[in-house]
Amino acid sequence: MTTIAALSDVNPKLYCPSLTEYKRRQTISVPIGNVYLGSEYPIRVQSMTTVDTMDTEGSIEQVIRMVEAGCEYVRITAPSVKEAQNLENIRKGLRQRGIQVPLIADIHFTPNAAELAARIVEKVRINPGNYADRKRFELIDYTDASYAAELERIREKFIPLVKICKEYGTAMRIGTNHGSLSDRILSRYGDTPLGMVESALEFLRICEEMNYYNIVLSMKSSNTQVMVQAYRLLVQRLNEEGLKPYPLHLGVTEAGEAEDGRIKSAVGIGTLLEDGLGDTVRVSLTEAPENEAPVARDLIQRYTVRAPHAPIEPVEQVPIDPFQYHRRETNEVFNVGGINVPRVIADYSQLTIEQHEDLRSIGHFFLPVPDKWRMNDQGADYIYTGSTPVPFMLPNGLKEIINHPQWLLHPDKVNTFPLLTTVEYQDTTADQLSEVLNFVAGDIHSFNVALLNQVKDATNLVLVLRSENKHAMPEMRRLFFRLLDLGLKLPVIIQRTYGSDLDDRLPLYSATDIGGLLIDGLGDGVIVSPQFADGTAKSDKLQALSTFNSVGFGILQAARTRMSKTEYISCPSCGRTLFDLQETTAMIRKHTEHLKGVKIGIMGCIVNGPGEMADADYGYVGMGKDKIALYRGQQVVKRSVTAAKAVDELIELIREDGRWIEPETIEEPLTS
Repeated sequence: MTTIAALSDVNPKLYCPSLTEYKRRQTISVPIGNVYLGSEYPIRVQSMTTVDTMDTEGSIEQVIRMVEAGCEYVRITAPSVKEAQNLENIRKGLRQRGIQVPLIADIHFTPNAAELAARIVEKVRINPGNYADRKRFELIDYTDASYAAELERIREKFIPLVKICKEYGTAMRIGTNHGSLSDRILSRYGDTPLGMVESALEFLRICEEMNYYNIVLSMKSSNTQVMVQAYRLLVQRLNEEGLKPYPLHLGVTEAGEAEDGRIKSAVGIGTLLEDGLGDTVRVSLTEAPENEAPVARDLIQRYTVRAPHAPIEPVEQVPIDPFQYHRRETNEVFNVGGINVPRVIADYSQLTIEQHEDLRSIGHFFLPVPDKWRMNDQGADYIYTGSTPVPFMLPNGLKEIINHPQWLLHPDKVNTFPLLTTVEYQDTTADQLSEVLNFVAGDIHSFNVALLNQVKDATNLVLVLRSENKHAMPEMRRLFFRLLDLGLKLPVIIQRTYGSDLDDRLPLYSATDIGGLLIDGLGDGVIVSPQFADGTAKSDKLQALSTFNSVGFGILQAARTRMSKTEYISCPSCGRTLFDLQETTAMIRKHTEHLKGVKIGIMGCIVNGPGEMADADYGYVGMGKDKIALYRGQQVVKRSVTAAKAVDELIELIREDGRWIEPETIEEPLTS
C-alpha cells in the first residue's frame, strides 16, 4: 500500500497560499453556463434538489425556491437515462419562467446518462469511484501491468464524456467521495486521503491529455479530518505534478441536521476557507435544500471582509503534518492535556451570583430525590465564574475557575483554580498559585518568546489562548507553532468570544475558528464565551449559555476529538431517496440519541449507502419501496426489512453487539 510519505518529501507550504495571511488560492476560471467559477469570482453557493427528477413541475418549483434562497448553481440527480432525458424538460420550464441558474447533473454508475446530460445541462458531476467501476469490496493484488490495464479500461469509458463536454462547452466536476472509493484505489492506496486524491487524478490526467480543462474538483467525506486532509493533499499534488490549479467545490457529506449538521459542515468547510481554499460551497443538511444556501452564504461572507487584517508573523517551517492527524503532545496537568479528552469550560463570568445557581444550562442537574447531582453527556468539565465565585458547593465532576485576586480569598483551594493574565502571572510568586493547576490567559502577543521560555518547565500551568485578530484561527495556530518550535508541552485551552446575538451564525463561526485548530491536533479544551448586551434578561443568558455549551461539545465531536453523543451520518436527500429522510432521522434519533459515541448512517438509497456511510458503526439504507437494508459497518446484515420494523431491528442489531443501553428516565430537575 502506498503512503503519503513514500511519494516525495512533502512541502506542507504548498497546500495554500499562506498560513498567516488571508489570500484566496489562485485558480483557473471555469464557465458554468454564464456563472463563472474560480478565484477571480466570488465563492459560489449551490445545493441539490430532493424531488424525484421525473417530477418535472415539482423539480422546477423546488429549483425556484433554492434560487430565491441564494443558490447560484443547482444540482439534480440523474441516476439513469430517463432522468437525464427529463433534465431537458426541467431546464426548459425554468428558462420559460426566467430562471437562468446553471444546472448540474449528478451521475453515479451510468456513463450513458452522463453523456446524455452533458448535452443538456451546464455541468455534470461524476464520482470516479463508481463511474466506471462496480464496488465489490474486494482486495486485489495489482501488478503495475494489471493496474495500467485497469486505467486503460477507465480511459475508454471516460473519453466519450470528455469529448461531449468539449463539444457542448459543458463543465465537469470530478467529485471523489471518501466512502465510495473503487476496489482498485482501496487495494493500492487504502481508505485514505491519498486514495481519494489519486482517484480524482486518474480521471483528471485523462482530461488534460485531451486538452479539456473546464473542471472543478472535490474531495468529500463525512469525516472532517479526512475531508480537510484530502483537499490539502489534492492542492499539493496538483502543484507537485504541474497540473492546472482547478477550482475546488467544498462540502462535508452527510453532515446531518440542525446544529450538529451546521457545526460539522463548518469544521470541514471553514477550516479550508480560512486558508483561502474553496471556490464553491455546498452544505449537505438533512433538511429542505433551500435551508442549505443561507448556511453556505453565512460561512462564505466572513471572507468577503477578512482582508486586510492585523499582520501575523509568517511561518518559515511548518512543525505539523497537515495531511495526517496527530494530536500535539502535551503534559497532563490535573485532568487537562496528556491523554485526556479536550475539556469544555463554561463561561459564567458575566452572570451575577444569583444567576450562578442554575447549572442546568451546562448539563448539571440537581435532583431533590435522591438529593444528588446528575450530569448528562453535555456536562461541562469546568465553570469559569470570573470575579463572582459560586456561593454553593458544586457537584462532583465540576471544578471552578476564578480570577486570581478572588481565588486568593477563596476558602476552597482544592476544587477551585485561578486564572491569571500574563502580567499577573509574572507578578505572582509561587506561593500565591495553586500547586495543582493554574490557567494563564493571553494572546500571541502576550505569550511572547521570553514568557514562554520562562514557563517552559512549569508542571502546573495551562494556557488559555485568545485572539482579537479578524484572522483569528491562523493567529492562534501561529502561537501553537511557536510552542512546537520551542518544544513546550503546556496544554492549551482555546477561547473564543462571540456576541449572544449571533443566532444561527454562532455554530458556524465558532466551529470554524476552534475546529480548524482541533482538526490539526491543536488544543486541549475549549471555551466558547458569550458577550451579553447590557440589560440581557437572566432567562436569555441561561438559554445562551446552554447553546454555547452545546456548541462547544458539538465542535469537539465534529472534529473527532471527543465523542460525547450519538452521531448521525445522514444524507441530505435527493431525487434518488426512497423514504422521508427528515422524518426517519428524527425517528431514529428519538430511540438512539442516548447511545454515546455510536455512529449511525441514515442513507436514502444504495448509491449513498455503504460507501457514503464509511465512517458509521451501523447503517439504515433505503433499498426499495418500503424496504430497508441494515448494515454493521460496511457489511449488510439484514435485507428487505419493512420500514415499520426497521428501527426495532436496528436496535436489536446494536443490542447483539453489546452496545445498547436502556435510556434513563430522569425526573424534571430543579435548581440547587
